[in-house]
Amino acid sequence: MRCPYCGSLETQVKDSRPTEDASSIRRRRVCPDCGGRFTTFERVQLRELMVLKKSGRRVPFDREKLMRSIEIALRKRSVDPERVERMVNGLVRQLESQGEPEVTSDRIGELVMEGLRLLDGVAYVRFASVYRNFGEALDFRAIVNELAGEAAEAEKQPPEAPASGGA
Repeated sequence: MRCPYCGSLETQVKDSRPTEDASSIRRRRVCPDCGGRFTTFERVQLRELMVLKKSGRRVPFDREKLMRSIEIALRKRSVDPERVERMVNGLVRQLESQGEPEVTSDRIGELVMEGLRLLDGVAYVRFASVYRNFGEALDFRAIVNELAGEAAEAEKQPPEAPASGGA
């Protein structure tokens, strides 16, 4: 692993441990040349995915780009970073396990919207406004009304019965 400070290729791993959801390995590294310390994350990649854009271009799937767009939607929202990481890991796992080497940008956008809808309503609306290219205030009203309708439906549902001890 190249040192981000001096560029040396001789870095040493000082500590390794799995992340909380066990989807990656966190490694603390030190550079013997400059003494710089940094952290890397190692993840399993099931397959190389290509994204088919609306323009017809094909580009390699970029997990970090996906994470950045979700973080922008979540800016100044109090959502636990671990929940965001789990959402992204689940989304990537879902894309990789679908069996297809290509995925459309529309499919990725819909999966992100599903995840954000469950994670944070405000982030969902923010992401939707960019993804669906809202042109006027009425577009916001429609999606907020949709969320409000779902919340009202959820309140009507009877609470789940507790599991019995089985006598």
